[in-house]
Amino acid sequence: MDASPSCFTDTNGVITSTMNDIPGFRVVKVLGAIYGITVRSRNWGADIGAFFRSSVGGEIRYFTNLMYTSRNAAVERLVGECLQRGGNAIIALRFDQSEVNTFSQVCAYGTACVVEKIEDTGSAAAASNA
Repeated sequence: MDASPSCFTDTNGVITSTMNDIPGFRVVKVLGAIYGITVRSRNWGADIGAFFRSSVGGEIRYFTNLMYTSRNAAVERLVGECLQRGGNAIIALRFDQSEVNTFSQVCAYGTACVVEKIEDTGSAAAASNA
């Protein structure tokens, strides 16, 4: 049985978020918009098999795996761009995808930035008063 596809998780310490901020962190420097792109070619044999599978319904695992692989490659490149600029976080992470003939293009994009953890001074003050 094939291993289930999974999301890219090896971010080399870079925090990734689809939100415009990261709870518990403060953006101290914005490094600009970044992106990571991958273009994949589909397999004609798999396309024919997918056509027959789609006629009876159900998941088309070849395409599911292709999309996971493509998105993971795009995020890996995005993280690399962030690190090259000296960032440690990506906010407003988004995906865009398109197809041209038998090619599938996936773009991951967001804002590279430097963030720092916000000190929880309220808890520290409460603990010292106890």
